[in-house]
Amino acid sequence: MIKSFKKMVDEWRQFWRYYVLQSILATLSVFIVLYFLSLQNAVIIASIGATAFIVFAMPDNITAQARNVIGGQLVGLLYGFLFSLIPQPALIYSIIVYSLAVGATIFTMVVTDTEHPPAAGTALGVAMTGVSLDVFIAVIISIILLSLIHRFFKSHMKDLT
Repeated sequence: MIKSFKKMVDEWRQFWRYYVLQSILATLSVFIVLYFLSLQNAVIIASIGATAFIVFAMPDNITAQARNVIGGQLVGLLYGFLFSLIPQPALIYSIIVYSLAVGATIFTMVVTDTEHPPAAGTALGVAMTGVSLDVFIAVIISIILLSLIHRFFKSHMKDLT
């Protein structure tokens, strides 16, 4: 236990600039998302927060690449919207529809090689609340913003996990 604490302190001393820079970038990105989204879209906000974590804490991970962030989130947005159109006359139907939105999103991401785990949350959130112009714009701005920051700052970032 003492060794692991010492290791954490040593890593902090060596890489503190990365921790601070990447946390500030994530904070600014999420701020922009929250500015455009109502807090009623909590599931979608959580999904974008998870995307920010992947992009800024794990920039070398395949799921942080623009193809995966943009592709995965677009797949989640699309399936969330499509499944939100299915009538849900009872709670069991809602549960089935929401589950199918997540499953279809995962299937499509794996088949198209655009795996991005938070996109399943986007599909779930959109399936539950429906897609509005605010949600659509916020997700699009978020994925473009996060992908651009990743592209231009990746050489200044370090995998923190």
